[in-house]
Order: sequence, then C-alpha cells, then structure tokens
Amino acid sequence: MNIIAILSSAILVVGIIAALLFKKNKIDAKIAELNLLKIELKKAEIEADSIVEGAKKEASAIRKDHELRAKEEALKIKEKAEKERKEAKIEIQKNEQRLIKKEENLDRKSEKLEEKEKSLEDAEQVLNLTREDLKDLKERQEKELERIAELTKGEAKELLITNLKGELTHESALAIREFENRLEEDKEKLSKRILSTAMSKAASEYVVDATISVVQLPNDEMKGRIIGREGRNIRAIEALTGVDVIIDDTPEAVVLSSFDGVRREIAKLTVEKLITDGRIHPAKIEETVKKSEKEVNKAIVEAGEQALLELGITGMHHEVVKVLGRLRYRTSYGQNVLTHSIEVGHLASVMAAELGCDVSLAKRAGLLHDIGKALDVDLEGSHALLGMDFLKKFNEKPLVLNAVGAHHNEVEFESVESVLVQAADAISASRPGARRETLSTYLKRLEQLETIANSFEGVDSSFAIQAGRELRIIVNSDQTAEQLGSGLLPVFSTPAMIALMENTAMKCIDDLSEQDSSVGIAINVKHLKASAVGAEISCEAKVVAFEGRNYSFQLVVTDATGSVVGEGTHERVVINIEKFMSKLA
Repeated sequence: MNIIAILSSAILVVGIIAALLFKKNKIDAKIAELNLLKIELKKAEIEADSIVEGAKKEASAIRKDHELRAKEEALKIKEKAEKERKEAKIEIQKNEQRLIKKEENLDRKSEKLEEKEKSLEDAEQVLNLTREDLKDLKERQEKELERIAELTKGEAKELLITNLKGELTHESALAIREFENRLEEDKEKLSKRILSTAMSKAASEYVVDATISVVQLPNDEMKGRIIGREGRNIRAIEALTGVDVIIDDTPEAVVLSSFDGVRREIAKLTVEKLITDGRIHPAKIEETVKKSEKEVNKAIVEAGEQALLELGITGMHHEVVKVLGRLRYRTSYGQNVLTHSIEVGHLASVMAAELGCDVSLAKRAGLLHDIGKALDVDLEGSHALLGMDFLKKFNEKPLVLNAVGAHHNEVEFESVESVLVQAADAISASRPGARRETLSTYLKRLEQLETIANSFEGVDSSFAIQAGRELRIIVNSDQTAEQLGSGLLPVFSTPAMIALMENTAMKCIDDLSEQDSSVGIAINVKHLKASAVGAEISCEAKVVAFEGRNYSFQLVVTDATGSVVGEGTHERVVINIEKFMSKLA
C-alpha cells in the first residue's frame, strides 16, 4: 500500500513537473513570438521612417521644381510685359512725332492764312479806292450822257435796265443750257462710276445649276441593287422623294431629275447613304429619306444664317431665315437664287454708300428681294408681291417691303434704296455667265409661245406676259360656240377655253430637253361667264403639285375687266417623245 502510494505520488509529481515544463515551453514560445513581433515592428517603424523621409525629399523636389517653373513663367510674363511696354513706348513716340508734324503743318497753315488775310485786307483797301473812283466816273458819265442824249437820269436808267434785261435773259438761257449739258455729262459719268465701283467690289464666280444631280456608284452592280426585285427599291425612292431616278447606260452613275432642288438634294443624300450602308430595301429607304430630310432642313437654316453673316445683317426672324435658306436650292435661268440675292445685297449697299443713302436698308432689301421664289407654289401672285406680303407678317420695315415689291415695277417706288435694289438685280442677272438664258433666247421663247397660240383656229392675236406664265388671246367669231358646235350662241366657246388652258399649262413646263415633252391626262373646268366676240381673254396657270413626271395645275381664265370667265384643274405628264410615239406605231 505504501509502495503504491509512493508510486502514485511519484507519478503525480512527474505529471505535475511535465505539465509545468510543457507550460513553460509554451510560455517561452509565446515570449519568442512576442520578441519576433517587436523586431518586425521595429523594422516596420524604420521602413516607415524611411518612406516618410523619401516622401519629404520627393515633396521638396516637386516644390522646388514648381517654384522653378513658376519663376520661369513669371520671367516670361515679365519679358512679355516689358516687350509690350517697349512696343507701346515706341508707338507713343511715333504718335508724338506725328502730332509734332501735324502741329508744324498747322503752324505753317496758320502763317499762310495770316499772309492771305493781310493780302485780302490790302486788296480790300484797293477795292474801296477803286469803288470811289468808279463812283466818280459813273457820276461824270451820267452827266455826259444826259448832255449828249438829252435824257434825264431816270429815262436813261430805264433804257439801260431794259437793254440789260434782254442781254441777261439771253446769257442766262445760254448758261442754263450749258449747265444742263454739263450736268447730263456728269450724271452719265457719275452713274458709270457708281455702277463700275459696285460691280468691281461685288465680283463673284458663278456656277450654273441644272435640274439633275449625278450620284457616282462604286460599280455597275449597284444599279441592280438600287432597282431592287421587280423595281420595288427604285419605286420606293421615287415615291418618297418625288424625284425621277434615271438608270441608263452611263457607267457607274445614277441620274436624279427634278425641278425641285430641295427634293433632288434629299434624294441625292438618300442614295449616297444607301450606297455607303449597303442595305437597300423599302424600309431602309424610308428611314434614310427621313434622315436626309432632317439634314437638308438643317442645311437650309445654315444657308440662311450664312447669307446673313456674309452681309452682316442682324435682327431677322427665324422663319424668314428658313425661307431665305430655301433659295439655295432654287434657280432662275440656271442662276442660283441665293447667290444672286447675296450679290444684289452687296451691289445695292455699295451703290447706296456712293450716293450717301441708307446702306443697311439697301443691303437688307437686296438680300430679301427674291424671297417670294422660295414660297409654296399654291400661293397666288408674282414672287415680288408674295415676298412683300410674307415679310409684312414678320414686321419688316416698310421701305424694305417697298423695295421687295417694287423691284419688278409692280408697286410704286417710295425710296432711292428701292431703285438701287432694282438696278442691282438687273446688274447681277445680266452679268455674263450669270444666267443660262440670254435676253434674245428669252424673247424668242415668248415669240414661240405666241406663235403656238396664234396657230389655233380662230385666234386673231395673242400676248405672252408674266414671263410666259400667262397667255392672253383675242376672241374672234371662229372661237364661238356657234362656230365650234358646242352651242348656238355667238359667244366664247368652252372648247376654245379648254384649249387655251391646256396650252398655257403646257408652256409652264418649259425646262425640258429636246427629247421630252408633256401631254394632258386629265382636265376639270367650269365655264362661269360668257364672253362676246372681240373680248380680251387671258389664262393663268400655276403649278400646285408635282411628283416625279406628273404635274398638277390650277387654271384661271379672266377677261379684260378682271372677271373670272372660267376655272379648273389640269394634270400633265412629262414623256419621252420617241418612246411615246413608238407605242402608237
């Protein structure tokens, strides 16, 4: 028992000792770990101090660099300021020298004036003495004349005045005639000088516009893609843009034909975008047309703003600017109307400056004088009156309105500036190369129009007015309903009125090639008033719509009193003569 107890105690002691040793080793390991951590912490502190020191050095270097740059910039600014100061000093010295010279010139002029004044005083003294001598001489002559002529002073004075009146009347007439001749010569020279000055300052190059646009293709295979299966693509383009797409034997090219420059530009952009994109089908065509319309509308506004900027005109309504920009896509006898309007503004302003008139007024009126050509075709009246009425809605100045309306003598001139706008318009239009059609060809076209009208049976005479847009004929007995079999009365017949309407509409489509013509496909008329034999009948045709080759007209027939004789609508289509006649063969 004792041995077991002893052994148990020994084992217990050994266990306790082992446990103490294990715990001691664990504590020693912890102490060793703590010592390592202290060493690592010390290293980290040393490293942190090193980083801080490096950062301080780097910051110091950056600060020194910035200070150096700042000093350099300050030095440059100082040098620039010094240079400007020197230049200013030199300029001041030059001005001082000029002032000194001016003072010297003034001193010299003052001395000369004093000398002239002294000379004038001497001359005045001499003149006074001469006057006294003449007075004495006159008295002696009067006495001598009374003695010789046996006339009193009053009688002699009356006789002298009568003789002088006759002589002075003759001399005055001669002087007035000479002055008038000289004035006529000076007027001619002055007008030539003003016109030459205006034209030389406003000289510009011209590019004659046409009614077609050519789109270049990357290859001829693209023509088939533009046409599409069964022609659906080309039909979609023509329907959405209102432009004729002509695909012929011309290599790598598509021709777009239309009298409307805006539609033609939209069609051109559309085709170019489709060629670039490569996807050509009706849905894509419709999307591209809408995008092109937005681009063209934006270009129209930019064109109007550019015209104002070029002439230095401000304070114009936005709607007027938009309509003005549309002139970029309008032509008159091949001359671009916007380019023409800008030039008229320049010419009118130069002539106004030469004559001492209102330059800004002349410039503004010159730019706006043809704005009526950009308005919708469904409006009635000449472009001058349409433009005047349009600008009146946006509170344009009365003198500007008068210049716009009077440049074709449709209203009375109210200012010199209005006359200058008309003169500038004539100069710009008549300049060589500005327009495709000359005066001789224009008159020839009107003569041809009258010849065609006179060729109708029963027409005695005809008159083409409004640049051929209106045809006026004289009714004779052969045009009566009685003669043509459309009635029993001797009055202007309905068939003759319809023929006049068709002929007038036909001549409105006057910008066709020699291979093309137009034919009527529909007409709807009302004969509202009877006209006796010998009545003067006129017809006016207006294009109210056109799409592709189809034209729609509004027709009005009036007599000499202005009363409406008949009215109606008419449709015509442009055809190729050879193809049309071949179908009839």
